[in-house]
This record gives sequence, structure tokens and C-alpha cells, in this order.
Amino acid sequence: MTTNLKKTLLFALTGILIAVAAWAAWDWLRADGRDAGLISGNGRIEATEIDVATKYAGRLADILVQEGDFVIAGQVLARMQTEVLNAQRDEAFAQQQQAFHAVASVKAQVRMRESDLAAAQAVVVQRESELENARRRQARSETLAKEGAASAQQLDDDRAAVRNMEAMLTAARAQAAAAQSAIAAAKAQVTSAQSTVTALAATISRIDADIADSALKAPRDGRVQYRVAQPGEVLGAGGKVLNMIDLSDAYMTFFLPETVVGRVALGSEARIVLDAAPQYVIPARVSFIASVAQFTPKTVETESERQKLMFRVKARIDPELLQKHLKQVKTGLPGVAWLKLDPQAQWPQHLAVEMPE
Repeated sequence: MTTNLKKTLLFALTGILIAVAAWAAWDWLRADGRDAGLISGNGRIEATEIDVATKYAGRLADILVQEGDFVIAGQVLARMQTEVLNAQRDEAFAQQQQAFHAVASVKAQVRMRESDLAAAQAVVVQRESELENARRRQARSETLAKEGAASAQQLDDDRAAVRNMEAMLTAARAQAAAAQSAIAAAKAQVTSAQSTVTALAATISRIDADIADSALKAPRDGRVQYRVAQPGEVLGAGGKVLNMIDLSDAYMTFFLPETVVGRVALGSEARIVLDAAPQYVIPARVSFIASVAQFTPKTVETESERQKLMFRVKARIDPELLQKHLKQVKTGLPGVAWLKLDPQAQWPQHLAVEMPE
């Protein structure tokens, strides 16, 4: 027998032994006499991670918390420099004051144009009265001229006076129309000036919001996991400053084979036992079952191959229970998650819930 053949047989035999040992270990966990009807999977405690990042580019002024600190929702964790934003706000405020003065000025112009209109309308009334008198004089002159009691010159003068009054009335009405147009123009300037005031108020509000966003706050209760940036660093928009975890949303992720996962329902009871504290049994419920296998062989043609399909499962710990033991919750701890394959079965004594005081 050649050396290469011996090596090949040795590798094959070793692989078979490992596979048999792995199957035996899983089969013992699945069908051990004291844990009949139970299934388990190895996993680690995880929690929802949150990145606290800056909304805008800028220099990080200060970080107010340390790694491991517990924080509450709304607590300021870090601050960005706001000198540029403060200067922009001052500039917008000064422009807003100028806009206020512009509004007052154009409103005064409106009042002035309204006075001009009133005067022009009074002139129109005066010219209408004068024209009426001139027309009456002309009528009398025409009657007297026919009777020979008035000269032709007098009649011509009265007719000229009527035409003059008509021209003056037309001019007065034109001045009144011009005054009316001037009022409309002045009111349009008032609207424009007031729009400028509104726009600058919106600019100030936006800058205030940017200044407020420069104080980076905790979006929810949790614990600071680690600092990504340090004070003095210049960060781009969306630059991460801190990473925190929401300890009220902790769970263990583990994997179950295809032959078992189909018998597990969402909401099923679970028990978690951590390697660091095997004396405690933590209650949980299945909150997630993957719809797609995580480990898939190249081909799935036989029953033995299908048994290699593994599905990711999450067992979520009750948030109220986590709140009672918040300072004891630590992510990354390895352990075992247990599930009942028969919902009617009772938990064995060694998996009865046992929590620290």
C-alpha cells in the first residue's frame, strides 16, 4: 500500500470518527433520558447595538461618558463644536432685524400712498364739481346767445372752460389711478418683506435645530459599549462617536437542524443557561426563526443531506426581567438555549427558572 493511499485512508477515517462523534453528541443532547422531548443549541447573549453618530460634519468637542456607563434616553453623551453654527445664527438674526425694519418702512410707504390716493380722489371730486359748473355756464351762455343777450365771445369762453375742466378732471382721475397702483406696489413690497422675515425665521429655526443636534443624545436607555472617536477629531457627516447597546432587548442566537426547527413555533418557551452562571436558568421566548437555512450543502438530494440544513433561531429574554437585572446583563456570554419540542411537556427540574436576587 502506497504512502499516499495510507494518508488518504487515515484522513477519511479521521473524518468519519469526527462526524460520528458530533452526531453522537447532538443525539445525546436531543434524546438524553433526563431531557427527553427537549432540544438545545449553543449561542451567545446579544443585544441591539446602536451607533451614536454626528448628523453633520464637524469637530468633536467633548465626550461626556465612559465605556461601560449606563445612560438613559435623552442624556447628552457628546458635543460637537458649534462656533460656526452660532455665527451663522447671529448673521441670520441680524438679517431678520433688517427685514423687520424693511417691513416697517414699506408699511409707511403704503400709508403714504394711501394719503396720496385720498388727496387725488379729493381733486377728482373738485374737478367734477368745477366741470359741472362750467357746463351750466355754457348752457346759459348758449341760451342767451340765441336770444342775443350774450356775445359770441362769452359763449366761446364758456365752451373753452368746459373743455379745460374736462381735461383737468381726466388728469385728476389719472393721478388717482396712479396713486392706487402705487398702493398696490407698496403692499406687494410689504408681502415680500414679510416673506423675507418668515424665511429668516425658518433659517434661524434650522440653525437652532443643527445646534441642538450637535449635542449627541442617547436614543434610548442602554450602556455605552465603546468609544469610536476622541475629542478633537474632525468627523464627516454620519461619523460614529459612540456605540451603545440596548440591554432591554437582549437575546441568544443559536442554530437548529432542519429536522427539528419545523416543530418550533414563534413564541415558544425557552430556557437559557449561561456558562458563566450555570446555577441560574433564564426564561425566554422564541422571537425569530430564519426562513432560509444558514448552512446549505451544494446539493440536497438525500435525507441525510437535508439534515445538515441549520436555521438561525433567536430566544428573546423578557424586557421586564432584564430591567430588574440590568447591571448584570452582559453581551457576548456563551451558553445553551433549551426548547421543548412538545409544548405540553413539563420542564425538568434542572431547567426550572432560577434567577439571582
